Amino acid sequence: MKLLENKSAIITGATRGIGRGIAVEFAKQGANIAFTYSASVDAANALEEELKSYGVSAKGYQSNAANFDAAQALAKEVHKEFGAIDILVNNAGITKDNLLLRISEDDFDKVIEVNLKSVFNLTKAVIRPMMKQRSGSIINMSSVVGLKGNAGQSNYAASKAGIVGFSKSVALELGSRNIRSNVIAPGFIETEMTAKLDEATVQSWRDGIPLKRGGQPIDIANACVFLASDMSTYITGQTLSVDGGMLP
Repeated sequence: MKLLENKSAIITGATRGIGRGIAVEFAKQGANIAFTYSASVDAANALEEELKSYGVSAKGYQSNAANFDAAQALAKEVHKEFGAIDILVNNAGITKDNLLLRISEDDFDKVIEVNLKSVFNLTKAVIRPMMKQRSGSIINMSSVVGLKGNAGQSNYAASKAGIVGFSKSVALELGSRNIRSNVIAPGFIETEMTAKLDEATVQSWRDGIPLKRGGQPIDIANACVFLASDMSTYITGQTLSVDGGMLP
């Protein structure tokens, strides 16, 4: 039995890294997938074909989650195409790192808009269909940085901490409609982005993690499958750290 059989999911920012890992694992578990991407059309087409190879429906949508109207239009289109929206994974995110002394207003605003406002936009867009069907699982991607802060990432940390407060509030508002809202806080996850970093730096990060390794996208994807599935029907308003023990 596949854990997400006949469920339909929206996953934002899914053409690489963690988002891609979640989309592939969801498809393997039987979910139909609508995913968003910002620019990489070739990567989106390749992902669409890969997801379909698991026998599910899949469609990529070029959409800016940070735009309120675009998020509304996306949810309408996905609901029409797939017939339901059972799961929303808000994964899209960017970084524009700098020390507070040097950070520009634009770099602060942009990170808040893409990382935090997109979560508001898409959650607001899916709650009507979820309320009608009286079920739904919303999974918002925060970060270990949102829980403990990080020098040079005040904008990113603020956006990711905001996601935690937002998600807890949504859990309280929508629990009576059987809609769950949870957060995953990844630690150091090894993706295409981290592969470009100096190996000695990456190894020093690994050494500082109790499990002595960086996480893989599959580690986050497995946690998402659990929170999206009926295995977690009594869990809402929670933040699950998937960080190898970085945070005690």
